[in-house]
Amino acid sequence: MPYKVLILVCGIIGYTGNKKASKVVLKGLMTLEYRGYDSAGIVTLDPKIRIQKNVGKINQIDFDMEKLPGNVGIGHTRWATHGGVTKENCHPHISNNGKIAVVHNGIIENYQELRTFLEAKGFVFNTQTDTEVIPNLIEMYMKENDFLDAVKKSIKMLEGSYALAIVCEGLEKVIAVRKDSPLVVGVGDEEFFVASDVPAFIEHTKKVIYLHENDLVIINKKLKIFNLKEDREVERPVHNIDWDMEQAKKGNFEHFMLKEIAEQTESIKKSLRNNTKEIERVSWMINDARKVYLIGCGSSYHACLSASYKFSSLAKKHLDVVLASEFSNYRDLIEQDSLVIAVSQSGETADILEAVKSAKEKGAKVVSIVNVTGSSLTRESDELLMMNSGPEISVLSTKTYTSQLVVLTLLAYATAGRYDEGKAKIKDLINYVYYITSANARDYIRKLSEKIKDSEHIYLIGRGLQYPTALEAALKIKEVSYIHAEGFAGGELKHGAIAMIEKGTPCIVFTSDLTEKEMVGNASELKARGAYIIGIGPRNNDLFDFFIKVMQADEANSICQIIPIQILAYQLALLRGCDPDRPRNLAKSVTVK
Repeated sequence: MPYKVLILVCGIIGYTGNKKASKVVLKGLMTLEYRGYDSAGIVTLDPKIRIQKNVGKINQIDFDMEKLPGNVGIGHTRWATHGGVTKENCHPHISNNGKIAVVHNGIIENYQELRTFLEAKGFVFNTQTDTEVIPNLIEMYMKENDFLDAVKKSIKMLEGSYALAIVCEGLEKVIAVRKDSPLVVGVGDEEFFVASDVPAFIEHTKKVIYLHENDLVIINKKLKIFNLKEDREVERPVHNIDWDMEQAKKGNFEHFMLKEIAEQTESIKKSLRNNTKEIERVSWMINDARKVYLIGCGSSYHACLSASYKFSSLAKKHLDVVLASEFSNYRDLIEQDSLVIAVSQSGETADILEAVKSAKEKGAKVVSIVNVTGSSLTRESDELLMMNSGPEISVLSTKTYTSQLVVLTLLAYATAGRYDEGKAKIKDLINYVYYITSANARDYIRKLSEKIKDSEHIYLIGRGLQYPTALEAALKIKEVSYIHAEGFAGGELKHGAIAMIEKGTPCIVFTSDLTEKEMVGNASELKARGAYIIGIGPRNNDLFDFFIKVMQADEANSICQIIPIQILAYQLALLRGCDPDRPRNLAKSVTVK
């Protein structure tokens, strides 16, 4: 029995125009590699189908451009959670007759039934992927239909999530379609692009169309968009994006992760640019709602947890913080006077979108805090607050995490009727963020990374706002350096975690003016068990073996205290031979459950 290769997130691109398609597609795949990096492939038409694909990162695959002629092409960079990373399983996938090629981001949930159906009709399968059913369905339907109608009929057979780009031998066009996976169109000068994300074509155009759910687009010399659910041709607005290719390049930095850590002075400034009226409208919604839920995944969840402390202390409001993947367990509590605040960098995270749709079915209002204009989450929301962070290419969330905290902090202050005070406090923080992201600060933190790089375990503790920071800090370390790291509330140490402490175990202790006395007590308990104590906060202490000073910033502490750990995690990755931009088993956005 063949088994499914679960594609968590991949990057796809398609091109039609006057340029050599293979060069455009290859460059686009390089910018999308943060979405997947275990294999890649390209198909072009000349008008025959030409295909090259292989396992490995894109710069490890020897694409022969001379053997990929033509002005129409599609490409794919893949990331899989399980199943064989083999040349056969690489995209693009070809139909049995060799005339139809498909690239796919997402997962076809009923692929086994479709495979059995097609095998009964004589089709042969050569891979372990779910995607291979799609070109063969199209081949089957093209026996009695043209290319477009065959694609439409095939799409009706699919269950699951997908962004697809499809070509057919002899036809100078690309057909692309999306359902529950991101897909955008780039509108150039006598050329068109489809891609998973804007950086794939930003070098060529800043004009972008964000496709809606169930949109199907045809690109050749012209552009046509159909909505399969509405069964009609539709028009979608063209947006001009306000960032350029330089922001999607590493520049003088060795890695995107380091570049994006260093960009936080600017990204925090940009996050402050939210329209005051938009912030006020959302604050009124919070005050009017009977129940308010903050939902997120991963780093976004930690930002939500941090925000819940701020709403409690500033606005005297209780907000329920829920992992988006667990939100279904709260569905029976959602009412028409409930409010859901969904936090997501990409706006395409499957668990977030499912939670939001579930809340809307019960009549709740939805506010999204997101970084990507035109993403699925923005269209599902009643109100939208943009993070304005610009592109984040590294898999790890750094500048987008602090941007989420900025927006949520502003919102907490606004809900308390103290918006101007909150904005001033964050503005005061910007110069300090510049200091703690500087080369001097990075060199100082590198000394710590050299001391603890061979550790098997790192433990992090905090109280109050420093507890969510400890959770996020632990996530950063284990994501990129593969050192086991765990974050705890300081008061929980004696309830089990302290049993793990041995001589030399690194323990990172976050302190603040409010929690210093209790945290020093916790540090003393750890020190007595032989721990190597790393203090992060406004004041040093004799208990600390290593100290990183971070200014006291009250409700903004969470914004600045995480940054030294971002730097530490990056440097640990380098010292341990890990790729900070492409950590194993991870991808940028999780677009299927």
